[in-house]
Amino acid sequence: MRQSSRTIRNGRASARERQADLIAAAASLFAAKGFKGTTTKEIAKAAGVSEALVFKYFPTKRALYAAILAEKASLSELLEAVDEAARKCDDARVFTLIAGYRIRPGTDPTLMRLLLFSALEGHELSDMFFSKHHRVFYDYLAGYIRQRIRDGEFRNVDPLLAARAFIGMIVYHRLLHEIFNVPMQRPHDEIVSTYVTLFLDGLRTRRSRGRTPRRRLP
Repeated sequence: MRQSSRTIRNGRASARERQADLIAAAASLFAAKGFKGTTTKEIAKAAGVSEALVFKYFPTKRALYAAILAEKASLSELLEAVDEAARKCDDARVFTLIAGYRIRPGTDPTLMRLLLFSALEGHELSDMFFSKHHRVFYDYLAGYIRQRIRDGEFRNVDPLLAARAFIGMIVYHRLLHEIFNVPMQRPHDEIVSTYVTLFLDGLRTRRSRGRTPRRRLP
């Protein structure tokens, strides 16, 4: 049975460390074998604990899934930065922050694999993932685009379709590089800048192009 380096070093792992080990082990196994192909016994073995301990910390599978999602998809700091850019009507900054986060270097491919497995297997985690890691971007961007249309800065398009188009472009990029292992052709910052420029050039009205954004009053 495997023991974590913390257990060996400290003699006994804390409850928080054990939970972290279980979450990491479960996420790795789910991403490699799918949800239906992974058992709690395998998760316990990978984490170096007993199966009873898995149920002690996570009484239900849903609790474990929720813990994985919370560990892999923390968005609070990102959304605070995006909110600040939105208040300044800084279109490029809003879209750059979101694109840069979604395709940032060193991204853990586990989350994308978990999302795909959960959707293909019709798993309950699919709805949890979508609502907390995808819909939040759709809804936020749609609201921002809707406001910028009212400001006269963006063309009169369906805000939700436009938001989906932008996120779809970014998600497809991740699929190519994280799932199909297609090599990167350009540096990360250049890739993000290109996607954002292409999208905004198609969304902005002619009169708004090249104009310095004005801060929106609270």
